Amino acid sequence: MIQMTGVRSDLMEFFDTKKHWGERDVKVGRAWKIDELRLKSNEDLHKLWYVLLKEKNMLLTMEHDAKEECRPFANPERIDKVEESMNHLEEVVKERNRAYFLLETGTSGERTGEEFENWLGLPEYRQHEEYPVPKEQNKEWYKAQEEIPTSSDYEKKKFYSMLRVKQRKDARKGISAQRASVHETLKNFPDTDLETLRETAPDLTPVEFDKIVERVRSTNWENNEIPREIKMWNGQFVRRRQMTWKKKYGH
Repeated sequence: MIQMTGVRSDLMEFFDTKKHWGERDVKVGRAWKIDELRLKSNEDLHKLWYVLLKEKNMLLTMEHDAKEECRPFANPERIDKVEESMNHLEEVVKERNRAYFLLETGTSGERTGEEFENWLGLPEYRQHEEYPVPKEQNKEWYKAQEEIPTSSDYEKKKFYSMLRVKQRKDARKGISAQRASVHETLKNFPDTDLETLRETAPDLTPVEFDKIVERVRSTNWENNEIPREIKMWNGQFVRRRQMTWKKKYGH
């Protein structure tokens, strides 16, 4: 269920009911789920779309009015719920259109497009659009093309090289962060479900994950004892722990 305005057929359609004016909290429901919308007919979806559109216009008007009057807007998450419902509804309509065109024509029926290489040499996908004026006669299109920066083959290769280095660094940082997260979670919560914890670290291999579990569980954290053969993944954490261990035991 969603919050809906009543039928008034005048400019008050853009405003909420008067009983909600000045309220700090308005009772509302949740957004429409995709599974619920799949059960509705095309006619019902068409009606619901305009109900949601009307609700969105009303909420945006009330939000603007609240900002002008310097007062809080009640339940601003209502806009997010309406937009989520509209996105779900649009996805259901696309599913039905794809199914219909695939059955009748063997194609998806969606707007076609093509891949092209941008000025950095990266592939991009652009959907085909209709223009009222052909490109060869469109002065604005030529002017926009002139503003697009250009690059030589050497600059593209250099960019590719730097991009690959950055991607590898980001990948290593992501894996290190997942290792540290698994380590800290097991240290603070030893009874954590391992299957659930494994889902939080998708980039770790099963062997690597099991090694971290074995290392953490073989360490007595309560007595601050760290065996010398254990090498933690989080370097900063290891150095701090090793210093504490040396202060305590003197070697």
